[in-house]
Amino acid sequence: MSAKFHQPYQPLLLRILHALIGLFTIGAIITAFWTYDVFDGRWGTISLPKFTEIEGIHGTFGVWTLLIFPLFAIYAFHRGQRRLIQPDSFKNLTKFGEPMWWYSLHRLVNTLSILAVTFAVCSGKMMDEKWLPQGELNHSWYYAHLISWLILVICLALHVLMSIKVGSVPLILSMINLRFRSKDSPGLWQENFYSWRSNFNMVIVKQWLSSLSLLKVIEIFVFIAIISALVASVIKEIS
Repeated sequence: MSAKFHQPYQPLLLRILHALIGLFTIGAIITAFWTYDVFDGRWGTISLPKFTEIEGIHGTFGVWTLLIFPLFAIYAFHRGQRRLIQPDSFKNLTKFGEPMWWYSLHRLVNTLSILAVTFAVCSGKMMDEKWLPQGELNHSWYYAHLISWLILVICLALHVLMSIKVGSVPLILSMINLRFRSKDSPGLWQENFYSWRSNFNMVIVKQWLSSLSLLKVIEIFVFIAIISALVASVIKEIS
């Protein structure tokens, strides 16, 4: 008799944003290594085909990641904040091997993954697309982008491993399940957005800022970095 797994429910919007950011990020990671292999290769190479257009493809994945990431970050820091670092996370990390230790580690990895994507898109947008084709490999932002690639690969691997450890097969399947509840219907998204916008005011912002937590500080940092990357992107397009 086949085993039955209780599959947790994941909000539809989370599944869509998670799938998009995952797809574009993985595409950026793969094309980033190919770009390095073609134009650099100082720390090792696997001799991939000399496809010089790969840098443009990598840039396209980077742009789409930057466009989707703010929406994903907003969801993650608010509707999905229980999946991120909590006030008692570091305390729970001292309880090695216990279930709460694994859950806290999972939340920490999720938070670090968001920071890793932030670092990657920001450092990428600070680069000039002419550097690598012209053999200019010693720019600080290029080194930062290389480091961000390594950090992102590690965080992605840890994110997958921790998801398997904490939620096993049911958690993985819940992220690709196509079914959704009536309250998650896309037909309600516009109404929910208008309701949120009508209730949003500076009083709410002041109340939110009145009690800063580590997660709120991280959120502020992430959005300042995202805005900086978007501004840098616009400036490069204009100039």
